[in-house]
Amino acid sequence: MARHRNTIRTCALTSPAVAQPVAANGMSEPRDETTPTGPFDNASEEKFVLSRRYAAGTGGVRGLLITVLGDYVRPAGRPAPTSAFVDALGRFGVKEEACRQALARASADGWLTPEREGRYTWWHLSPAFAQFLNLGAERIFGFTAAQPEWDGRWLVVLARAAETNRAGRHLLRTRLRWAGFGNPAPGVWVSTHTDRVGEAEFVLDEAGVRAEAQVFLSEYLAGGEVSTLVRQAWDLDDVARQYEVFLAEFRRPPSSDLLVRHTQLVHSWRRLALIDPALPAELLPSGWTGARAAKLFHRQHARWEPEAMREWERISRPSG
Repeated sequence: MARHRNTIRTCALTSPAVAQPVAANGMSEPRDETTPTGPFDNASEEKFVLSRRYAAGTGGVRGLLITVLGDYVRPAGRPAPTSAFVDALGRFGVKEEACRQALARASADGWLTPEREGRYTWWHLSPAFAQFLNLGAERIFGFTAAQPEWDGRWLVVLARAAETNRAGRHLLRTRLRWAGFGNPAPGVWVSTHTDRVGEAEFVLDEAGVRAEAQVFLSEYLAGGEVSTLVRQAWDLDDVARQYEVFLAEFRRPPSSDLLVRHTQLVHSWRRLALIDPALPAELLPSGWTGARAAKLFHRQHARWEPEAMREWERISRPSG
């Protein structure tokens, strides 16, 4: 456990280069700027930002489509026909018309590029969205429900949005939590991930409070127990309960359908990776449920992914 000394020592942080923010599915979001800022080129942020509903794991057809794109189209490295999406999403009760509408919207948003070939329409990932999914995969599959290393320092953000700035208040509350920040007191946000300065700055910019906010790198020195701060900042009991649900659901295959069970596994894990701040082990309750859930996810993913990919390959071959 990191040693703590008396009082809180802080130093202000500045960062000229703003990192990409966390998207609702745990993936970094490309920025909307005139000048390209990275691998996303000029991709519009508006076209890639996912809804809060999807972030909560109930993103309907649109959210399910993104899971399919990330889990099958991205690793396959080639386009897929409309029939494959209709088949895959149909296994979750999505009607063909709704599937086609979701594909059309994804194309309009710049995620996909359609290509007509005979009787079939093939859907290619746009270069920007492919990179978007790659970064998301790194974050999701690298998630282990705990921070591997911690030097005892905290990233502290002091920021409030005016009552009249309802959109800004919403952005602060949702986006900072998506980035793993806890809120122990009004206007105070803390994280053990000190490398997320850029994400915090991006959220402050979006919320329109950057000029009035402060960001500090801090070290705990004295006062009440750090465990009290953790309980005030995050509802770990709720996170633990949701891990228990995950464990109960995926100890055994939730479906005999090869594609369905793997898609459900990843879809559920993405949601948990978003709501869990991934604190260092010394700040987590003993016997943290997330550790068991992470082991189960990686074990079942290794078992189920090859069969699911083979099933995707099968339905991606148009008949006739």
